[in-house]
Amino acid sequence: MNDYSTKLGIITAGIRCPADEGGRSRTGEGEDAMKIYVLLKQTFDTEERIVLQDGAVSEEGVRYIINPYDEYAVEEAVRIRDACGGTVYVVTAGPERASEALRTALAMGADEAVHIEEVPDADEAVTSRLLAAYLKQQEPDLILGGFFSIDQGAGQTAIRVAELLDMPHVSAVTKLTVETGTARCERDAEGDIQRLEVQLPAVITAQQGLNEPRYPSLPGIMKAKRKPYHRISLEQLGLKPEELSPRRKRLIVTLPPARSEGRILTGTLEEQVQALIAHLRQVEKVI
Repeated sequence: MNDYSTKLGIITAGIRCPADEGGRSRTGEGEDAMKIYVLLKQTFDTEERIVLQDGAVSEEGVRYIINPYDEYAVEEAVRIRDACGGTVYVVTAGPERASEALRTALAMGADEAVHIEEVPDADEAVTSRLLAAYLKQQEPDLILGGFFSIDQGAGQTAIRVAELLDMPHVSAVTKLTVETGTARCERDAEGDIQRLEVQLPAVITAQQGLNEPRYPSLPGIMKAKRKPYHRISLEQLGLKPEELSPRRKRLIVTLPPARSEGRILTGTLEEQVQALIAHLRQVEKVI
């Protein structure tokens, strides 16, 4: 990896960051240091078997991980910090077990963790209000998150946060270049590439292909135990009770219906066609 500097900035691993007139990158200290926040969620391990009990997903004995798309966001934040200086904060609003995901992110290289108190049965609307209420107090330069979470697949939280903070938002980003006051993004647009430039601060969500997340090293795991871990209560956010009321409620979760056995049609081509039409009309009732 070759680093070189210009009066415009320093480029490291494809990341351009602000620099002063002497060509030096921003340090991690001082008023000009970047404040990068990563929205994090803890989800089921992708290899876990889903077990339903009383119309809900059973959490007994389940292993949880950082949402895979959020890992891309953590990795990108650490790379930007390493190139440009600043501080990386990982933020989640969730149950006590979510501390494991925050500790893992710290071991990956994040500097500080923020754990917002859980609101039972919170949906994307409530979660985004919790995150936005906290972030309003922090004056972030850049907010990163995953494109969507693998458990819900809605992809709403980061967009809602951007709206609540009145910030520009770019989703499904596969390439990110941070410059003085701007971010240049390439995003996946249904098989095509869309190039955008937004003013910072902004909210950007990571798509697969943005980078290759690192594994936490043993030294990183040991350092994570000593890094700042902040717990934020609902009272500290100053939200009204009605703002913490979810807009939707999950009534029941069921497994998809079992697939019926396939049927092989026999006879001449005309007989097979007639049998297929009869089946679609009389059994499937689709024609």
